[in-house]
Amino acid sequence: MKSIHNKAYQSLLQLLRLKRINKGITQEQLASRLGVGQGIVSKIETHERRLDVIELREICLALGISFPEFVTEFDEYLKEEEQKEHEEI
Repeated sequence: MKSIHNKAYQSLLQLLRLKRINKGITQEQLASRLGVGQGIVSKIETHERRLDVIELREICLALGISFPEFVTEFDEYLKEEEQKEHEEI
């Protein structure tokens, strides 16, 4: 369940990356806001490094996103993906 290859976790990172891109923020800019190197952000987005909930909250704040709203949106995003999978079967 804790795998970085878990489909739900991959969806989380995909949504987070889309949020960053839609805000026009580069990996370098996000890294600077977080006080980390750009490589850390890259590893997160390419599924090489697992996030914990504290880091996820910090990223949301750095992107100017409400953490509770992001979690709600992520839940809806997952439901949509699950529905698409069931329709394909």
